Amino acid sequence: MAIPTDNNQLERLLKEIQFNDQGLIPAIAQSHDSKEVLMMAWMNEDAIKETLETGRVCYYSRSRSKLWRKGESSGQIQTLKNFRIDCDRDTILLFVEQIGVACHTGRRSCFFEEVSNDGQIKIVADVLKSPDDLYGK
Repeated sequence: MAIPTDNNQLERLLKEIQFNDQGLIPAIAQSHDSKEVLMMAWMNEDAIKETLETGRVCYYSRSRSKLWRKGESSGQIQTLKNFRIDCDRDTILLFVEQIGVACHTGRRSCFFEEVSNDGQIKIVADVLKSPDDLYGK
């Protein structure tokens, strides 16, 4: 993973990114080995900086209005393997090594509901870890 090695490189990268009017950009986390899409969350400048500087994925929690280090309460950590920006520079794709499950429901991926041709929603992935165990409820 090529991480910007100095502040000038990092600042140049951040100027290229097209944040929305709230200073956020969507970030899709995908397993680096299986290529499974795990989740989507939001990042701001500080989350991107921390992710690139530490190699541990950090997001911005809109509900808590603060940085959210993936796995800080659940232990389900994401380690950055590759950081990509789409052609419009308004979406980030993170290839990650996922420790444990990615979804707060206890499933590997947040994308566990499938819509059939007749509009029915079907659950296509089992809970692997109880959310109570993940978050100590």
